[in-house]
Amino acid sequence: MNFRIDAVCDNTNARAGEITTDHGTIQTPIFMPVGTVGSVKGVHARELREDVKAQIILGNTYHLYLRPGLDILRGAGGLHKFNSWDRPILTDSGGFQVFSLASNRRLKEEGAYFRSHIDGSKHLFTPEGVVDIQRVIGADIMMALDECPPGTSDYDYARKSLDLTHRWLARGWKRYKETEGIYGYYQSYFPIVQGCVYPDLRRESAKYISDLGADGNAIGGLAVGEPAEKMYEMIEIVNEILPEDKPRYLMGVGTPANILEAIDRGVDMMDCVMPTRNGRNGMLFTRNGIMNMRNKKWADDFSPLDPDGTAWVDLEYSRAYVRHLFVSQELLAMQIASVHNLAFYLWLVGEARRHIIAGDFKKWKEEMIVNVTRRL
Repeated sequence: MNFRIDAVCDNTNARAGEITTDHGTIQTPIFMPVGTVGSVKGVHARELREDVKAQIILGNTYHLYLRPGLDILRGAGGLHKFNSWDRPILTDSGGFQVFSLASNRRLKEEGAYFRSHIDGSKHLFTPEGVVDIQRVIGADIMMALDECPPGTSDYDYARKSLDLTHRWLARGWKRYKETEGIYGYYQSYFPIVQGCVYPDLRRESAKYISDLGADGNAIGGLAVGEPAEKMYEMIEIVNEILPEDKPRYLMGVGTPANILEAIDRGVDMMDCVMPTRNGRNGMLFTRNGIMNMRNKKWADDFSPLDPDGTAWVDLEYSRAYVRHLFVSQELLAMQIASVHNLAFYLWLVGEARRHIIAGDFKKWKEEMIVNVTRRL
């Protein structure tokens, strides 16, 4: 995998670049739609390519390991062939999912023991095993197994958690270096910076991870309960240490404003379920603000969802029609909203890239944050 920086905007740490993988190039900054079980909920691969203009999507090791399972994925020739997505894929290691199963998992030195949310069966994720699983899935970018502590963790817990994450990382990195992809193309492996909201732990983790020399690096354990300003502070601390010539991936973030602030602080890659999850519940993001499509105020509003927008739904469906679909509980409402929100997120990072190259990102960002946080 190669990473090239095309521009860095004055007065910020925002940068525009390009990641090259064996499944194609990714222009950064980039937002990555989340396809947890191998599909972005309610969105066809054709729509992701043509309407959303997604350049890379995510899968999740925990979910894909449990269903459809490794035998099916290996038989299909990997996730790319299984879900008909011919562009890059990143897989989360499953650490966050295991973290979220607090009542059904135990963390030990050897790895994370957990019970399946599907049938209650017992499983063990080890750092080495998670590398092997992601080799079978075939993602272009694989993530290290880590523990994701709650944002409210006290210092002692965060310290022990970080030490465990680093010990796991050393084992996972060794397995990664000892193995190769099984489908004939290269796979990268990103370690994850942890340390909760404690600056010294974050600095220690960023230094430990930087020294590995991986193709890219991730920032995890944020947007898990801590205030937004604390999240931004941790990003700044970490990005002072992470190498400038490698892509930086902020995991699980977030709102349009979060994304713009992260880009301002030197983040290149982001993902979040918010555009699709919130879209399925009637929340639409536009460049002029946020709309609740169940509100009666849209009942006779025949203007496009985003009058200044370019997403395909803006050309076909009015606010009144989409509200009608939601109050009628039509499945099409969720599909339209998901595609619209994803298209907006990809437009937003594309515009950020354009303004970084033009040199006026800071001014544009400040104006855009006012717009995208407004409730319509």
